[in-house]
Amino acid sequence: MIRLNFSDKLPLEEVLSKSKSLGRNSKIILPEAENFLIQSENFLALSILLKDFQEKIDLVYIDPPFNTQQDFFISGGRANSISAVKESPAYSDKMPLEKFLAFLWERLIIIHALLSERGSLYFHIDSKTGHYAKIILDEIFGPENFKNDIARIKSNPKNFFRSAWGNQKDMILFYAKDSRKNIWKDIKAPLNEDEIAKKFPKVDSEGRRYTTVPLHAPGVTRSGATSRPWRNIPVPAGRHWRTDPAEFDRLDSEGKIEWSSTGNPRRKKFFDEHPGKKIQDVWTFKDPLFPTYPTEKNHDMLKLIIAQSSLKESIFLDCFAGSGASLICADELGRRWIGVDQSDAAIEVIKKNLSGKYSFVSIKS
Repeated sequence: MIRLNFSDKLPLEEVLSKSKSLGRNSKIILPEAENFLIQSENFLALSILLKDFQEKIDLVYIDPPFNTQQDFFISGGRANSISAVKESPAYSDKMPLEKFLAFLWERLIIIHALLSERGSLYFHIDSKTGHYAKIILDEIFGPENFKNDIARIKSNPKNFFRSAWGNQKDMILFYAKDSRKNIWKDIKAPLNEDEIAKKFPKVDSEGRRYTTVPLHAPGVTRSGATSRPWRNIPVPAGRHWRTDPAEFDRLDSEGKIEWSSTGNPRRKKFFDEHPGKKIQDVWTFKDPLFPTYPTEKNHDMLKLIIAQSSLKESIFLDCFAGSGASLICADELGRRWIGVDQSDAAIEVIKKNLSGKYSFVSIKS
């Protein structure tokens, strides 16, 4: 396996041992609550969570600092990265690259330990450090448990005066604890109007859009019903009926076979019975123009992730909670959730944005 070496990189087992010791020695007792928000340095919080939640969390989404070498502030309820005397600091995103990688390494090891065997991690990052993160995640999760590198279009075109291509995307690395067992709902996306008109060009007397497909498929069957004529119609050369022709009789009685003027039968496929299309790995989910906290993410994107990769009884974790957007989405979808952030500004925004019931825990390191 390819491994990334950087200063301050502790062996994986040493990180786990340090975390478990930190958790055992902590006097913090987490509340018996469905949902809770923790204000804490997140390695400490994750170590305390490890006592009660090891292998119990089904979904983790994190949007950590991207190491942009900027300071982020909140002014007048809006977030930005331009410093000014009267602004409230949200967080500093300045760290030497190798220190930043060590920071991610240690937290990702504990996140992996917290995930259940059916669990998933969605790691939101950008291309400046995302390729390093991919190698780190392969070492912790195993390359066989890598599922997707999702390109997310985050904004309208920008960077017009930069001597490089414009940047309007970031990336989400999707890993499973065990790629054979991870929760996957296979949620489909609806077709747009152009796709509907193209795929279902015909309209029946009731106004239902449909298309037609042949009753036969490539390949020859030597025996059985799919090789024999149906209503004296022979199977075309080199093909076979898609199903037992007895099924065609039923479909025809239900008006689901269309007959051409020359007597050629084709099956009707109706738009209102179409399950939707497979969601691909390029997403367009633009972030709020006026976020309440720096790097606040699109709620529709977060709801898709949570709905796709968790169940009603699942526990969801975001240990870089920021604005609390992911916690709000988890709450709205009926998931149990745990949120962690260290920033006073973040906690203030989260408390203001959350409307559901939760317990609050403050942990001083």
